Amino acid sequence: MNRDQLSQLSAQASVCAERLTLPLRSQVWRGMAGEFQGAGTGSSIDFQDHRAYVPGDDPRHINWQAYARTGNYSMKLYREEVRPVIDIILDASESMLFEPTKAARTAELFYFATLSAIQAGASTRIHVLRGDAHATLPIDAVTSHHWFDSVTSMHPGGSTPPLALDQIQFRGNAIRLVISDLLFEGDPTPPLKLLNSQQGKPIILAPFLKSEASPDWSGNYEFVDAEQGGHHPHRVEKTTLHLYRKAYAAHFAAWHAAARRFNAPLARVCADSPMLDALNAEAIQTGALAIR
Repeated sequence: MNRDQLSQLSAQASVCAERLTLPLRSQVWRGMAGEFQGAGTGSSIDFQDHRAYVPGDDPRHINWQAYARTGNYSMKLYREEVRPVIDIILDASESMLFEPTKAARTAELFYFATLSAIQAGASTRIHVLRGDAHATLPIDAVTSHHWFDSVTSMHPGGSTPPLALDQIQFRGNAIRLVISDLLFEGDPTPPLKLLNSQQGKPIILAPFLKSEASPDWSGNYEFVDAEQGGHHPHRVEKTTLHLYRKAYAAHFAAWHAAARRFNAPLARVCADSPMLDALNAEAIQTGALAIR
């Protein structure tokens, strides 16, 4: 994709970011000053509780009405306001970028996640995984549309592990937004357990194509291994197609079941539909996104 195409995809993502956002208010935050409710006390206007006065307390927060009634000093406590913490993880494996329609939806989701984090004033880190290669991108690489060249220039080593999350140093108490099609073998529990560590909040947006979810193959085909680059001729009979669809459905049923166990909202996002329609189809219902 060139810069003009990426700019158009960013504009489409921006329209969605005006209507939808990450579920930031569902998390209890700790950290730097911002606009979201934290776990401690601070100086916002959101009243929380009272406590006894301690020398050195800010006199502006003394409850003078209570003092007039009781003769004892007490302090008004207000909810702390902090910045949310967001780690964005982009799965840049070949299956995400091989087909142009799916690559465009992947880019839109990536822009949407970054724009939502910027609008929230979040402390944001952007991680890209491509096989066993890992890179951390600055936000301006996304907003200036340089990120795609950086991603496609990443070269995995000899092995291509599925979503090598163990290479990322996750921050505690962060939303961990993963953009991945989840098209790799294995038990979904280990990656979800890692995403859920240190009080993390996993959210998964999984782009997909209708042609991969419910293909209508019949006859002779030459399949391309998007990850390894190999070509594999096959004749597809009705039985073969039935087994594929059954395995595909079972794979995502396992992911949905594991995601529920870890309280990790998972929304599949169709690449063949307009982005806003695709997000509204699942992301709001599962809690992966919220309406502004």
